[in-house]
Amino acid sequence: MPERDGVTAHPYQSLTPDVVMDALASVGLFGDGRQMALSSYENRVYQMHLEEGGVVVVKFYRPGRWLDAQILEEHDFAQELMAAEVPVVGPLRLHGSTLHHFGDFAFSVSPWRGGRLPELDDPEVLEWVGRFLARIHTVGAVQAFAHRPTLDLASFGIASREWLLAHDQVPLDVQSRWAKASQQALDLVAGHDCLSGISASPEAIQRIRLHGDCHPGNILWTPLEMPASARPGPHFVDLDDARMGPAVQDLWMLLSGDRQQRSRQLGTLVDGYEQFRPFDRRELVLIEPLRTLRLLHYSAWLARRWNDPTFPRHFPWFGSSDYWQGQVQMLQEQVEAMQEEPLVV
Repeated sequence: MPERDGVTAHPYQSLTPDVVMDALASVGLFGDGRQMALSSYENRVYQMHLEEGGVVVVKFYRPGRWLDAQILEEHDFAQELMAAEVPVVGPLRLHGSTLHHFGDFAFSVSPWRGGRLPELDDPEVLEWVGRFLARIHTVGAVQAFAHRPTLDLASFGIASREWLLAHDQVPLDVQSRWAKASQQALDLVAGHDCLSGISASPEAIQRIRLHGDCHPGNILWTPLEMPASARPGPHFVDLDDARMGPAVQDLWMLLSGDRQQRSRQLGTLVDGYEQFRPFDRRELVLIEPLRTLRLLHYSAWLARRWNDPTFPRHFPWFGSSDYWQGQVQMLQEQVEAMQEEPLVV
């Protein structure tokens, strides 16, 4: 990283509004000066108004996170989905490419799409989302990613735990309890072949190309009462975490509430899903292991990004003894949850 006045500067500190405008101009699009930073921690994303009219979204990828080949696989996946008329917002092809470079940054330009968070307590909305997830997975199952990683125990769980301990991220007063709870949790995750990667039998749970981070914030909903020019229903954004994994990864993050509520929500999602694609019920046992892996990965993600000034500003509670004590409790709860019967639909 570059130094400023003897202090190491994060690469994004050089991404000034002028640099954003110049990057957009380098692909033949000229902003009228109006730009707004959109909510994104991993990357930097800006809504830009163009001189000729219209609005685009410019996404600057975090330096060092993905190789160009991995970003292009994400773009190709989005293009496949759009060709299949799945409502995914993918990057524009400008000057023959969807990926561009300006200075030290790789970036893409996408059309702007409005919408609101989906009302997931509405069964009709859940069923609608389930139908489109099945269509995403139908395309995702056609072929595998060649460059993007797999959601598995090694990358999300073991690597996260080892990094946190090796870099002394867990305070000493909590470290032994967290280390014990995290190891117990990972030992239970390891019992699932689909996540541990030890089985390649024909009967194994299928791993397909996924959205990968399908939480409600990555689904924008266009209400039915919108003008006819706007396509009603859900459209999916941010394939930045697309990877190989079991289909249920794109369903479980849409569930909330107690066990009865989650079971009912999941049943509605699957009802919609199975209008287009069968859902393998064996994957239901993976929900709590996947939640456990996300829990560990999230802590490691925050710690690894701490030199980015936006992280201490938006996550001031991270790293305290109280935070890690809360993580111990959640991991212990996950150990119990993984030993319970899975949800039934």
